[in-house]
Amino acid sequence: MDKLPSPEQAARLERQRLAAEEGTKALQEVAERAIAIRENMARLRALRLAKEAEAHQSNAQPTEPRRKRELTAARSC
Repeated sequence: MDKLPSPEQAARLERQRLAAEEGTKALQEVAERAIAIRENMARLRALRLAKEAEAHQSNAQPTEPRRKRELTAARSC
């Protein structure tokens, strides 16, 4: 009553099982790679925003006006 599968059926079932395992592993690798990419993008975004904020901060500071009298007096000597 317990019928064994033919060698062809057994080979086909084994190939299907291996394909299913490899597919699961591939999907897991894709998901891990996507997570790593998003983490890297977030890190780079934070660096860019910090750099832009620093540039904005340095541009917002008032600069001292040049003293033209001292510059022209030095040229006449």
